[in-house]
Amino acid sequence: MSLLGGTSNPTSIKVPEVGKLAVTESQNIKPKSKESDPGPLATSCDGGWPQPYIIENGLRRVAPYYYTYNTWCKKRWIGREILDIFESEFRDRPIEYYKNAMEAGQICVNSKPVPTNHILKNGELVSHTIHRHEPPVSATPIGILHEDDDMIVINKPSGIPVHPAGRYNYNSVIEIMKSERNPDWIAYPCNRLDRLTSGIMFIAKHPKSAGRLTDEIKQREVRKEYLARVIGNFPDGEVVCNQPVLSISPKLGLNRVRATGKTARTVFKKLAYYPPRQRRQDVAQEKPQTPEEDAGDDHARPWARKEGYSIVRCLPVTGRTHQIRVHLQHLGHPIQNDPIYANQRVWGIKLGYNDPDALENTDEDIITRLNRMGKEEVADAVAYHDEMVDEYYKKKAEKMSGELCETCATPLYTDPGAQELSLWLHSLRYEHARGTWSYVSPLPDWALPPSGMVGPTEVGGMEELVEAVKDVNPEIA
Repeated sequence: MSLLGGTSNPTSIKVPEVGKLAVTESQNIKPKSKESDPGPLATSCDGGWPQPYIIENGLRRVAPYYYTYNTWCKKRWIGREILDIFESEFRDRPIEYYKNAMEAGQICVNSKPVPTNHILKNGELVSHTIHRHEPPVSATPIGILHEDDDMIVINKPSGIPVHPAGRYNYNSVIEIMKSERNPDWIAYPCNRLDRLTSGIMFIAKHPKSAGRLTDEIKQREVRKEYLARVIGNFPDGEVVCNQPVLSISPKLGLNRVRATGKTARTVFKKLAYYPPRQRRQDVAQEKPQTPEEDAGDDHARPWARKEGYSIVRCLPVTGRTHQIRVHLQHLGHPIQNDPIYANQRVWGIKLGYNDPDALENTDEDIITRLNRMGKEEVADAVAYHDEMVDEYYKKKAEKMSGELCETCATPLYTDPGAQELSLWLHSLRYEHARGTWSYVSPLPDWALPPSGMVGPTEVGGMEELVEAVKDVNPEIA
């Protein structure tokens, strides 16, 4: 989390009391100056608890509120002017904003206003108070699959982050659950899901139960299964992908198959295939292509002729970041609505298919293109140019509305579209390898047979998936 928490805006905001933190939650925190300091160690707001939620149009909203970011002086900041630090390290806002914020007392050191040329010293606490605008999230309730004295097993909706982070605070799973219980309730999440991913999560009620499950996961005694909806007709049988995965941009959370990456293994098995109701060329009223043209499409654009979609079961044997998404992309069947790994503007016409040595797209090219998404361009998946194209352009994306907040003059955004609140990847099952416990969630709507078609509505056991790798990974058997 940065000291920013908003979009570019050179206008000063109105603070209830200049130089004073809304809630002084940082009093018992000891100063740190390590270079590895992850960022703000305490945050506070003056809106009271819980922040009221507004449910409308399928979205959960939080009214704007004042929020204070706090962080201890980092080692690399010592001896530097505070304005120089904000300008060089927090680039989401222009330097004029930071000058005004310091003059207005919105940026303080040790709870006191300072001039722009203040030299930071070891042990100083830097604070930045803003008028915070959280993006809306899905209003889908958090499902409770099981609860006892030790653990809560939830079915997390897509589009909601687990922890407060970045632009999200009250609109997070932990804070929503806290608002439904009581202010003193403490959550101990035992596993993690990305904001867009739905499915099973474990929330322990006390450290002992959290530690017990965490140890089982670390010792690889727990196996998990995901469902994904991917482009085209996925191959039959058990497909094992052993391609290594490399993080090419920790800042963007971007990973790809690379020969120099970390060992990774995923087992895939097709659950169902649903062909399109009409062929793409029929919809577009194109003339039938010759075999040579078809072959050219298959070679240059492997996804272009993969009509319809498959529901695929996924057993991640290892736990690399975005492993399932990256492996499916490498196999030529990326998740249909994946805004990163099925994005032709980022990966080119082959969508990163079978490029373990980065010969077709360098890491630098991929990072540069992805950096433009959400800024200069809208991040979109190839699915939005297929059967979803009309609806997609009606609700293109969260974008600047042209309006400003009356309190702080922050530029306001439109609501996110459905494509920005969902990824067709679902944490379906968690179970102990020795069978001492198991939890399975219902299939998400996108994995059920489409109207007028027949297909599976539930998933059997994991025996076939485990069988495919048990000789190499006996711990999951």
